Amino acid sequence: MKGEKGYSLVEILIAVSVSAMLAVGAGMTTAQIFRSSRQNSDWNTALRQAQSVGYWVTQDALTVSTIDIGDDPETTEVEFITLFWKDWENGYTYDTRYLWSDSADSLKKLERNQVVHDSVGVEISNTTALIADNIYSATLTPQTDSWRLTVETHSRDKSVTREYEISQRLQE
Repeated sequence: MKGEKGYSLVEILIAVSVSAMLAVGAGMTTAQIFRSSRQNSDWNTALRQAQSVGYWVTQDALTVSTIDIGDDPETTEVEFITLFWKDWENGYTYDTRYLWSDSADSLKKLERNQVVHDSVGVEISNTTALIADNIYSATLTPQTDSWRLTVETHSRDKSVTREYEISQRLQE
């Protein structure tokens, strides 16, 4: 009929179909963005934990005179490594231990405990700091003129493995 204004049923069905396709596409895109964001966050968390272990162990290992790998049965803590060095300028001795502690899940936490004694053996400092959690495994392997630190960390379903080569300091 001429003169009537409005949309036909076919035009309305086409408009609804196009709107529905756009809404589904937008929903799928949004879901993918959130999923990618969570995965990137998990990967970044795992990477940051591995880097933290690598940083601290490397910094301490560069200054040491002795390294003991593994647990000391004479202590109650479970050690990953023990580092010892003496500051030749002031005579202070540094005993740094990286200690394992279990977390609620199957992953471990690594703490750094450093005890400093002055030149006559009096304890002047005893500090403990959390270095990393979410650690699946960590090994320190002696090489010919260096050590190889391998760290594997997990965060939800993402894992990161990093290796660090630590050169021994030159003995004087």
